Amino acid sequence: MLIERRAFLALLGAVGATASGRASAQRRAPVEPVFPDEAFYDGVAEDGGFQFRRTNMNKIAPRFRRQLVKYIHKEPPGSLVVDTRNHALYVTFENNTALRYGVGVGKEGFQWFGRAEVGRKAVWPDWTPPAEMLARRPDLPRHMKGGPDNPLGPRAHYLYRDGKDLIYRIHGTTEPWTIGTDVSSGCIRMLNEDVIDLYQRTPVGTRVLVLKHLSPDKRVVEGWPVDPELAHA
Repeated sequence: MLIERRAFLALLGAVGATASGRASAQRRAPVEPVFPDEAFYDGVAEDGGFQFRRTNMNKIAPRFRRQLVKYIHKEPPGSLVVDTRNHALYVTFENNTALRYGVGVGKEGFQWFGRAEVGRKAVWPDWTPPAEMLARRPDLPRHMKGGPDNPLGPRAHYLYRDGKDLIYRIHGTTEPWTIGTDVSSGCIRMLNEDVIDLYQRTPVGTRVLVLKHLSPDKRVVEGWPVDPELAHA
């Protein structure tokens, strides 16, 4: 009898909880699930026959938004300088100024530095992961046509050195929340709006300098470009 009584009380409790849940549901308006990544988007934009999701710039830290800055450098005007430590890409201008963009860079083990040049460019590029990447990530597609879901985004700048493809790109992203982080396999990723802007400023043959990923206490090296705003960031 004790077991039967316990089962009966448990059944009453379940029924009561169900009734209470129904009443609460009736009192509260339905709540749709919230996906944090969605906050980084704000509408759509048209480009080259495709629609892509616009970046919600309110979610991008001010230092990673495109802006004209004071930048002490010795590079010819129009050169690209990538400061991997500070997650910034600069288009150099005269009078020690530059246009600065926020970027995502290579994660630990995939960082590189040195000089290169833009060997070619593409609009809504296809993506063919290199063999080394496929060895690490066999789940990746062998080839992906250009479009809004392609991880290269709407533009790609292919980096060459001495006429050889370095397999590194400056490209857009489907993950705007990764700007300002060490995330890639060596490529430089930008917001889609920014890489479209950079594409218009960067002809084939543009010089590129990627700075060493220096520790904070060795960030400024004599003769290398310096952004006063970020020198002590």
